[in-house]
Amino acid sequence: MNRAKSEAEELLNVVLPFAEELLARHGEFFPFGAAMNHLGGISHQAAYSGTEQPPSSELIDLLRSAFRSAGRSGECRATALAYDVRTQLPGSETKSDAVAVELDHIDSYSVVTYFPYVLTNGAVEFGSAFARAGENNVFDSRHGHSDA
Repeated sequence: MNRAKSEAEELLNVVLPFAEELLARHGEFFPFGAAMNHLGGISHQAAYSGTEQPPSSELIDLLRSAFRSAGRSGECRATALAYDVRTQLPGSETKSDAVAVELDHIDSYSVVTYFPYVLTNGAVEFGSAFARAGENNVFDSRHGHSDA
């Protein structure tokens, strides 16, 4: 599990600064991701639905599907999917904007990390990050689990 977590964190360190840059420049961003191949190489991933302003959920579904295909074919061993959400902060009734990053690894590691933020005059200020168990959206079927 140690390798899985460290490789997932490596992907996190690729996508989070890019999300921060997009927020600072544009105040928002479309979902995007990154994948790690079996040699440790990292590639950036984006989705296009054919429309100019697609709903984020549509792009998230496209990216998850592409990651699942790459995982099944053995093209990647870890993925990160970043998107903008509004979420309830732990132990509070307060809601916050946050960058959510779904991290999945072939070694049964799956977590969603949230980075609450405030955007002021083009500057992004992150609050305390928190994580929740992921849903193994990418590699679950590689370990003998059925989609049925």
